[in-house]
Amino acid sequence: MNKLAKWVVVSGFALTSMLSGCATNNANQQSDNAQQEVVDTSDPRDPLESVNRVMWDFNWEVLDAYFLRPVTVGYVTVMPQFARTGLLNAAENLQEPANMMNNMLQGKFDEGMDSLARFVLNSTVGLLGTIDVADKLGITSQEEEFGETLGTMGVGTGPFLMLPALGPNDPRSFSGEVVDGMVYPMAVIDGNLAIARYLISLLETRAALIEQEQQIEQSIDDYAFVKNAYFENLAFKVTDGKSGDKAIDEEQLDDFAEFEAMLDYEEYEEVEEETETSTDGEATEEVVEPQP
Repeated sequence: MNKLAKWVVVSGFALTSMLSGCATNNANQQSDNAQQEVVDTSDPRDPLESVNRVMWDFNWEVLDAYFLRPVTVGYVTVMPQFARTGLLNAAENLQEPANMMNNMLQGKFDEGMDSLARFVLNSTVGLLGTIDVADKLGITSQEEEFGETLGTMGVGTGPFLMLPALGPNDPRSFSGEVVDGMVYPMAVIDGNLAIARYLISLLETRAALIEQEQQIEQSIDDYAFVKNAYFENLAFKVTDGKSGDKAIDEEQLDDFAEFEAMLDYEEYEEVEEETETSTDGEATEEVVEPQP
C-alpha cells in the first residue's frame, strides 16, 4: 500500500512537471511570437522610435511648454507685424544663394535665376533684404534645400530622428542644412548674426504652428502624428507638391486626354451613323407608296 501510494505521488509529480514544462514552452513561444509581431509591425522609417519618443516628450512637454512657446507668444505680442516681416525677410534673403544652387542642381534654371534676382534686388533696393522688393515685381520665392536636391536624386531620408530642441529631422535633411550653411553669404556671416537668423526663423516657425496645436493635442498618438506629418511635408517639398501615387506626369495626362478625345470621336461617329441610318429609313418610307 505504501509502495502504491509512493508510486502514485511520484507519477503525479512527474506528470505535473511535464505539463508545467509544456505550458512554459508555449508561453515563451507565444511571447516570442508577440515580440516578433511587434517588430514586424513597427515603422521601418523609425528604427529608433523608443529613443525618439523620449526625446519628443522632452521637447514637447518641457522645452516647448516652458520655454519656446512662452517666448514665441511674447515675441508675437510685443513685436509689431512690420518689424516681424522685415526681420523674417532679411533672414530668408540670406538663403537665396542656396536656393539658386539647389534649383540649378535640380535642373530648374529659370527658378535658379529667379533666386539670384531676388537676392540682388532685395539685398540692394530692399535694404539688406528687409523689404521683399522682388516679390512686388512678381519674382516669387523658389525655396529649395540641398536635402531636397538629394531626394530628387534618389537619396533616401534615412532613419527618422527627433533631435533635442531641433525637433523632427533625418540624416538627409540634416546634411542638407549643413551644406546650405556653407553657401555664401551664410558661410561668411559671424556667429551672432547666424544665431539671430536661426532664432528669428525658429520663432516665426513656432508662431505659425500655434493654430495647429489642437490637432496635436487631440490626436491619439501625438508622436506618430508629428512624424507622419513631417514625412508627408518632406515628400511634398521633394516632389514639388506631387508625392507618392498621386503624382501623374504630364505625358500620362496628355495620353489620357487623347484617349478621351478618341472615345468622344468614336461616340460622335456612332451617333452620326445612327442619325444617317434613321434619316435614310424615313426617306425610303416617304418615297415608297402603297400600290392601289
